[in-house]
Amino acid sequence: MIIRPKDNWLRLLFVWRGSVLPQILPRLGVLLALSVAVVLAHGRLFAYKIPLTAAPFTLFGVTLAIFLGFYNNASYDRFWEGRKLWGALLNTTRSLTRQALTLEPSPGGTPEAAHFVRLLIAFVHALKHQLRRTDAAPDLGRLLPAPLAHTVQQATFKPMLLLLELGRWVQQRHGGSAAGLGAQLAFDHNLNQLADIVGGCERLAGTPIPFTYSVVLHRTVYMYCFLLPFGLVDSTGWATPLIVAFVGYTFMALDAIMRDIEEPFGLGANDLALNTMSHMIESTLLEMAGEPLPPTLARRDQYLFD
Repeated sequence: MIIRPKDNWLRLLFVWRGSVLPQILPRLGVLLALSVAVVLAHGRLFAYKIPLTAAPFTLFGVTLAIFLGFYNNASYDRFWEGRKLWGALLNTTRSLTRQALTLEPSPGGTPEAAHFVRLLIAFVHALKHQLRRTDAAPDLGRLLPAPLAHTVQQATFKPMLLLLELGRWVQQRHGGSAAGLGAQLAFDHNLNQLADIVGGCERLAGTPIPFTYSVVLHRTVYMYCFLLPFGLVDSTGWATPLIVAFVGYTFMALDAIMRDIEEPFGLGANDLALNTMSHMIESTLLEMAGEPLPPTLARRDQYLFD
């Protein structure tokens, strides 16, 4: 995710890092070259004059803008829901850590409480790796005992196996006594919250926006942009390439942005910074447990958070 200070209006005009311009620049170059060729040919294609004017593009542009707005809202809703789920993950893991450190018979500072905290941290990293389809072995190996790390690594749904371990910890520490029933219920409520968060993330990752929407919108945007020079050449002349490039940048950039954010858990520059959020959750839980904080997370770029 790109996070940078709000620049003044002039610097924003020339921002390169974090924009989608590098992705669409080759396509804009092709569109600009086509527009120049159309102007040179006076709107003719193989000696046949293309009978287009700006009027149909005006009407069609309104329809296309509505369709782009719908797709943009759907994509951003997915991005924002993913961020809310990871915000809830932070809150729930903090609550569970507080309960493990303060509720009897597990006072803060005991090895049992420290183990519970590391299980929570491993759960967070396992969820991140499952969503990004990356290898969880390094994080599991440094956070869990070797036998447990090996068992979890073999599982398909690693977060759920760790959730089961968290439930067993609660049962061993608070089960079997009437006094511990209230604490067990409090833990169980938050563990259910973790299960809901995993299910929500899996739903987002496993149910993309229907492919047909992407195909129709993509085809429509590019057909509109590549036919536009023929509709403008008679009225705007040599201004056609500049107008077409600007319109093309608007539509193509929106198309690229929506493709970036509709999958919020990916590795793109505009996706959620799951590495940074996982590191922050790990740091806050270890701090609550009175343990050393992890090393500062290295970043590839001044403004890029993975």
